[in-house]
Amino acid sequence: MKKKTLTWALPLAGLAATSLIASERLFNFAFKRVNYVPETSADKQKYADAYYAYVDWFKQVNKEKWYLHEHDPKNRMVAEYIPAETPSDKTVIISHGYKGNGETMANFAQMYHQLGFNVLLPDDRGHGESAGKYISFGWLDRLDYLQWIQQVIDRADANVKILLFGVSMGGATMEMLSGETLPAQVKAIIADCGYSSIEAELTYLLKRQFHLPKYPIEPLVSTISKRRLGYYLGDVTATDQLKKNKRPILFIHGEQDVYVPVGMAYENYAATHAPKQLWIVRNASHAESFWINPDRYRTHVTEFLKTYFDNPVEENSQV
Repeated sequence: MKKKTLTWALPLAGLAATSLIASERLFNFAFKRVNYVPETSADKQKYADAYYAYVDWFKQVNKEKWYLHEHDPKNRMVAEYIPAETPSDKTVIISHGYKGNGETMANFAQMYHQLGFNVLLPDDRGHGESAGKYISFGWLDRLDYLQWIQQVIDRADANVKILLFGVSMGGATMEMLSGETLPAQVKAIIADCGYSSIEAELTYLLKRQFHLPKYPIEPLVSTISKRRLGYYLGDVTATDQLKKNKRPILFIHGEQDVYVPVGMAYENYAATHAPKQLWIVRNASHAESFWINPDRYRTHVTEFLKTYFDNPVEENSQV
C-alpha cells in the first residue's frame, strides 16, 4: 500500500512543483516592470515612420514635468503636461498601454493638442519614469489617476473640463477608473480596446500564446498577485466598475483584435448604463484603429465630444 501511495505521490509532487515554478515565471513575465518599451507587433511595423514622426513632435513640443509624491522615490509618479496652443479649459488625461509610457501615446497627444486640449500623459506604475516594481494592469493605477485628476483641477480654473482617454491596458484603466467617485469636472471617457477583466485577459493569453489551460496556472498567478499587489485577479473587473459609471463613454475596438478579443468590447458596452457608444473598426488589429485611418479616428472622437463633452446631454440618455 505504501509503495502504491508513493507511486502516485511522487508524480503529483513533481506536477505541483512544476506548476508553481511556471506560475512564478509567468507572473514575473507579465507583471514585473521592464525598463524599456518592447517592439510593436509585426502587423503595426508598417506604421513605424508615422509613429516616429509623432514622437519627434512630442520631443519638441513645449511641455513640463508633473509629479505625484515627488520626494518619495518608492512612490513617485511622473507625467508630461503639454499646454494647449492657446489657453484652454479642456484637458485630456491619456493612459498608455502595457509596457509603454506617455511618449508612446504621442500620436494621440498630438491629435488632442490639435483639438485644443491641454494634454497630461502619466507613466503608470512600473512604467517609464514612474516608480513601481510591478505592473498592476490598471487596478492600482486607477487610484493614481484620481490624484492626477485632482492635480489638473488644482492647477487649473475650477471650470476645467476633463476627458479620460486610454488605449489597451490604458483603456481598461479608464474603464476601471470609471466606477470610482469622479469629480464633476470629469465629463466623458474614451476607452480604446480595453479588456473586460485582468483574469479573463490572462486566461485568454495563456491559451492563445502559451497553449496552457487556466487551471492550475491562473489561480496560482492570482495568489502571487494577492501577495505582491494586494488583489486576486478575479476580484477586479472593468465590467463591474463600468456598471457604476455615470459618465458618457465611447468604446473603440478593432474587429480583428486577437490580443484583446473584440467580444470584450461588447461585454464592457453591455455592462455600462451611462450614455454610451461603441465603434468596432473593421479590419483593425489590436490598438490599430487609429493607424488604419487617423482622420476617420479623429472624426469619430470629435463627433462623440460634440455630443457628450462640448455640449453634454442628460445623463440618462443612451446611444
